[in-house]
Amino acid sequence: MYYNFRTRKLNVYVFCFFPPFHIWFYSDEDYESLISKLPRSQKHRRSPPGLLQPLSPGLQTSNRKRSLSTQRTSAPAIKCGKGGSVDSVEEDRWYDREEEDIKPSPLKFMPTRTPGPTFDITTAWSPLSLFQLFFSPSVIRKIIDNTNANAAKRKEAGMKFKWEVLTVKDFYIFLAIITFTGLVSVHHRADYWRKKWPYNFCFPSDHMTRDRFEAILWSLHLSDPKEDEENDSKRKTLEYDRLFKLKPFYTELVTACKVHFQPYQNLSIDERMVASKSRISMRQYMKNKPTKWGFKLFVLADAATGYTWNFFIYTGRNKSPTGRGLSFSAVMDLLHFPLLGSGYMLYTDNFYTSPALFTELSKKNFGCCGTIRKNHIDFPRTQNNDLPKKPERGDLRWIRSGKLLFVKWMDTREVAMCSTVHQAYSGQTVRRRVKLDGEWQIIAIPVPDTVKDYNRSMGGVDLSDALIGSYSVGHKTMKWYKTLFYHFMDIAVVNSYLLHKELHKLRNDQTQTKPFTHKAFREQLAKEMLEFVGATVTPPPPSTTCVPLFFEGLRKYCKRCFKDGKPRVKTNIYCRGCQVPLCLTQKKNCFRQWHDGK
Repeated sequence: MYYNFRTRKLNVYVFCFFPPFHIWFYSDEDYESLISKLPRSQKHRRSPPGLLQPLSPGLQTSNRKRSLSTQRTSAPAIKCGKGGSVDSVEEDRWYDREEEDIKPSPLKFMPTRTPGPTFDITTAWSPLSLFQLFFSPSVIRKIIDNTNANAAKRKEAGMKFKWEVLTVKDFYIFLAIITFTGLVSVHHRADYWRKKWPYNFCFPSDHMTRDRFEAILWSLHLSDPKEDEENDSKRKTLEYDRLFKLKPFYTELVTACKVHFQPYQNLSIDERMVASKSRISMRQYMKNKPTKWGFKLFVLADAATGYTWNFFIYTGRNKSPTGRGLSFSAVMDLLHFPLLGSGYMLYTDNFYTSPALFTELSKKNFGCCGTIRKNHIDFPRTQNNDLPKKPERGDLRWIRSGKLLFVKWMDTREVAMCSTVHQAYSGQTVRRRVKLDGEWQIIAIPVPDTVKDYNRSMGGVDLSDALIGSYSVGHKTMKWYKTLFYHFMDIAVVNSYLLHKELHKLRNDQTQTKPFTHKAFREQLAKEMLEFVGATVTPPPPSTTCVPLFFEGLRKYCKRCFKDGKPRVKTNIYCRGCQVPLCLTQKKNCFRQWHDGK
């Protein structure tokens, strides 16, 4: 059927939507009225809708897959009056902040456990006892047994090194030294055992020799060497486990993180990079991260505290079990619904945000909010009442599709948000520094509720990363699984520290001392590791003052005379505080001249 616009002889048109089909009959005048009310981009489509060309680009057949919800929001809604004539045309458009949005009902927060630490908070918990929640005695015993087995295997292979059977005492001293290395940074690991200036380290040389530490580090193994060989024989098959050398410690650490703490209502999901130069296929590259090369972890953290509640290591591209891509399956894997409960609020960045994910989580009574890419397949395509080409700071537009709210907001650049629990705009403002009439001023500009809450709660994983990076125990290593072992230890220490802070808040005892700082917590943890196995902690050296003392049967060159160009003057007197030989006679007092010159 073809319509001739010049003759205009055909006056019956057929218009058809998706099933169920509806047919309207209307005259030339009604059709011209319909055309005049269409957007300018569609007025050139003069053929009858449903016959030659579709009415909306959202209904047009394309190679790119589009969801049904997107197609319907893109097409104008046509209403017909009596007799089949068109009464009006209502099309989707962006709304501004002056137009009021509906306020969604708040989520009913129903966690399975009381948020916070899940163990007995009435007892005293030291830094070591909190750390042992993640490094349990069974985990430490498995690591010790596997390390001894790996050392025996290396000796049988012909490697020559001195080895003594690893014991619990040696392993705790080994962990204390690793914790110490996160507090004190040197260029070479061997410098920790140097006692000459400028190092003068009493620890760790007083508790373990360097050769013993290196032998333990070389032989450190988390999995059973015999089971490793069985797993290696399955390479290039579906049964091969790339992360087998991290187990069982990896799985037990993840379980401990989930068991000993119940998150508060706000959660955040993000990626974390563990720096590594290992030549292994699991190593990833992320250009937008400070650490661009390394192992990628997907992390679910509590937004209020930064506690790492769940995580998994990305092993490379594989078929998604959900069939909806990596971002969708990563979120669903991290959210352990039976252990969490319902009513949680999840914040994500634009890698994870999708209407499909948010709709699925909304069915499980989980709220979602996050930035979204404007080129996403389900993002609204309408240009009607969109932001102008040069919007002012604070301009916003919003559009709602059921529970999904899409927001565009202009800050220094345009920001796109998606949420299932927020109202578009409730009158909130944010302070920004702008240049007006040649002068910088601080003004309040309107801000959507989604942006305000997102900035407040999205930094849970970033907070955890900052705590881990401040005193990280990681060192260069030839084995990729040892890099991740260092990171697992950082997670255990940081989570222990966050539990320590939460315990102090819950007890609310004004007579109690303040909680440890992060640095002091690590110092106390290393000290308690040594005391736990009966190793004596070396007391700090007594305060020394500058007092002249005599060498016993020795004479050394005077430091003051040496600086004056007299390198051959010897003396048997030295300063106890400065530890330098100085002349002190009736005719020459280098001791006084040395200290007066300081």
